[in-house]
Amino acid sequence: MVCSSNRNSSSARPVAMAVAAPSYSGLIPASEASSRVKKNNRRRDTQHEITLRRELWRIGLRFRKNVSYLPGKPDIVFIKSRVAVFCDGDFWHGRNWTVLNRSLSTGTNSGYWLAKIKSNMKRDALNNIRLREAGWHVIRLWETDINRDPISAANFVKNTVRLARQHMNVGSKSRRREMGKTQ
Repeated sequence: MVCSSNRNSSSARPVAMAVAAPSYSGLIPASEASSRVKKNNRRRDTQHEITLRRELWRIGLRFRKNVSYLPGKPDIVFIKSRVAVFCDGDFWHGRNWTVLNRSLSTGTNSGYWLAKIKSNMKRDALNNIRLREAGWHVIRLWETDINRDPISAANFVKNTVRLARQHMNVGSKSRRREMGKTQ
């Protein structure tokens, strides 16, 4: 699993503009079947996302889905603890990029696919930065890892949410103590 739950660092980073996806203009589908498959790919409620949500619900965690006002529209969001979870598809988000890159380089419309996956990866990194700078914990889970062991994936999320809540409580207690000293 590629997971990350760091808080934002204190160093300021410039916020870059949105990453533009490559254009489809001038491209011809490799086949009618491949075109149909790509058109039917879902943006939300993918099977691995539903699997993870079911497991999270089963262990008692309640969350929001596809929160559109957050960068990247995270798949699962724990508002109070400020944890954003992304369930990334292996192909679309560039898992095992060296292998995928080699494979895509020899296929149909290779220039488009290489640019598309690279822009997705850049956009993911930018969204991670934006969320962390806004004080969110970011978790990215791969489709294969969720499908292989949804219980472990859910437990990782649960532990991150628990730690985030503890961190928030400790922070609010110390702020209350500091406020009490100044009065």
